[in-house]
Amino acid sequence: MIATGVREAVADACRALAAQGLVKVTAGNVSVRVDGGIAITATGVVFADAVADDVVIVDGEKRVVEGALAPSSELDLHRAAYADEAVGAVVHTHAPAAIALSLVSDRLPCVHYQQLALGGEIEVVPFSVFGSAELAAATGDALAAANAAILAHHGAVTTGRDLADAVTNTALLEWACDIYLRARAVAVPAELSPEQQAAVLTAAVSTGYGQKHGA
Repeated sequence: MIATGVREAVADACRALAAQGLVKVTAGNVSVRVDGGIAITATGVVFADAVADDVVIVDGEKRVVEGALAPSSELDLHRAAYADEAVGAVVHTHAPAAIALSLVSDRLPCVHYQQLALGGEIEVVPFSVFGSAELAAATGDALAAANAAILAHHGAVTTGRDLADAVTNTALLEWACDIYLRARAVAVPAELSPEQQAAVLTAAVSTGYGQKHGA
């Protein structure tokens, strides 16, 4: 049996995402890799009220092995994201800025160096019906090159080494989408060049940017 703590952690993440305005009512799903499968939110879960019983454990054959509810309709999308062994958690939301960007662009260019944590430029995956094999496959392909993907007319998906990482990436992606949309309302946004991006990565490694360390 999977420790109750894993299911509680997923429920906690759901409530945090709702509190940040990144999901509304039941519009989203969250999962974490566990031994033999994934822990994923059940279909119809109201994020703001999520509890451990709203999370089920699904094995490699998509069978529910813990929990009494049906898993999210986007189970296959999550499974596609876990094709990358480095992925430990997946968050899918219907965050407003990501959706808005998907209506006016086929990509989120790298306009701020913090986007490099997501992989730089983020692809907008063409529309497919939710829960479909086509959406799962296209999203999996997009996530092979980045820690985030935007789904046209739908929302966003982020991955992380663990649940906290994936939730942080969700907030970062929404922030970057908002920055881009604000700039685009004025003019064509300037992008960071590949050379500028490389320089930032070099500086981040050499200084330990974003990590606590002694003076």
